[in-house]
Formats: sequence, structure tokens, C-alpha cells
Amino acid sequence: MSTNFQHRLAVVTGASSGIGLAVCELLLQRGARVLAFSRRLGALESQQARYSEQLHWCAGDVTDIDALHALAERAGRLGAVDYLVPNAGIARLAPGCDLQAFEQQWQVNGAGALNTFAVLKPHLARPASVVFISTFLRQLGFAGLGGYIASKAALSALVRSLALEHAGEGLRLNLVSPGPTATPIWGSLGLADDALAGVASEVNKRLVDGEFLSPQAIAEVVLFQLSNGARGVYGQDWVVDKGYTLQ
Repeated sequence: MSTNFQHRLAVVTGASSGIGLAVCELLLQRGARVLAFSRRLGALESQQARYSEQLHWCAGDVTDIDALHALAERAGRLGAVDYLVPNAGIARLAPGCDLQAFEQQWQVNGAGALNTFAVLKPHLARPASVVFISTFLRQLGFAGLGGYIASKAALSALVRSLALEHAGEGLRLNLVSPGPTATPIWGSLGLADDALAGVASEVNKRLVDGEFLSPQAIAEVVLFQLSNGARGVYGQDWVVDKGYTLQ
């Protein structure tokens, strides 16, 4: 668990776009070997061409326990895993009392992340660092996103306890809670273009520079949490939101 990522092995889920892709790109740039897990190859294809010796891809869905075991088997063949980022996530607009929508999101955002950790844990190096992805919205309310927020808030609560449970094993667990970030997840909400533009305009008013975060900005924080520079940080949930929650 060093600030030098050279030749270290990282596993990242939800790796084909958004924050997961940005985390993969930064790790590769810093010399790490990356086992990327996603349903589709997506934008990882260009990275494969550039980092053919460093980047390994495994197709699968975090809601499929057999696919996670296949991921763990692949990781085991590559060596001990120094860094794990269970990043895969979805968001769905739905009324807060729509428990089916909550369950759908929990299966990816919560259970998917926790199962990823549980299945990969035997393959983690000692020491190793794990960074989960939550959301700045866990501190707030947002109409239509109650199920999404609840799934992430529950994950945050569980990871804090898991951090205590596993600290003695040489495992360091933390979270990053991104604020409004320019990723494809916004397009998955099902809003019309004009409605989505209206939401973005209102959100921008609460950001210190009036612009969404880039996935790379979130990835930089994730990599610092993974690194030995954050070796004294356990069970923390860092909000990276350009001041949104200050207002």
C-alpha cells in the first residue's frame, strides 16, 4: 500500500465509464496493473490498446454472484490485490415509497459493492486499501432520488462498521462521496433533455465555480485514499462536491 502504484494490482468495478473509467486511467498512468470489471468494454477499449500489458478486463455484473467469483478467480491468477474500488452504481428516478426501485438500486449500489468486497477479500494483499463510492446526497434530500440516496447511505453506514471489523487484518476501508459529476449516470435518469438541463442549471448555482466536477477530479481523491499517504484514514467518507452541501 504505497504512494508508488508501480506494478501494484488494482480491481475496479463499473470500470467502463464515468468515475470508474477515470480511476482506471489514473492507475494505469501511474504504473499499476488494473483488473477492470464491467458489463461492457466501452471506453476501456482505447485503454486496452494503450496499456495492453497492464490492463485486464473481465465482463460481468455486480448483481451476479457467479460473475463476481469469476472476477475473484481472475484476480487470484494475477496476484494479491493491493487496491479495490467497488464503484459500480446506478440511479433511477422513482417515488420515495417505491420499494421495488429501492431494491433494484440497492442490489447494485449496496449489495453489489459489499459482495464485491466479500468475494475479493481472500485475494487482498496485507496491507490493502478499499475505497467504496457513496454520494454527497446522503446528507440531503432530493425528490425522486430517495431510493438511490438510501442505498448509498446504507452502504456508508455499513462500511464504517466494516472498517473497524477488518482494520486488524491490515485492510483499510474508506469511502468517497462525489458531488455533481459529469458522468453518464445523469443520462440514465430518463429525463428529457430540457428537464435535465434545468436540473443541471439549478445544481450549478450551488457549486463554487458553477460547473460540475469531472470524473478525473473524483478519481484523484480515490487514488489518494488508496495510497499510503492516507494510511491513517479508516472508515471515513470524504465528500467531494465543490461546496454544494455548504449551502
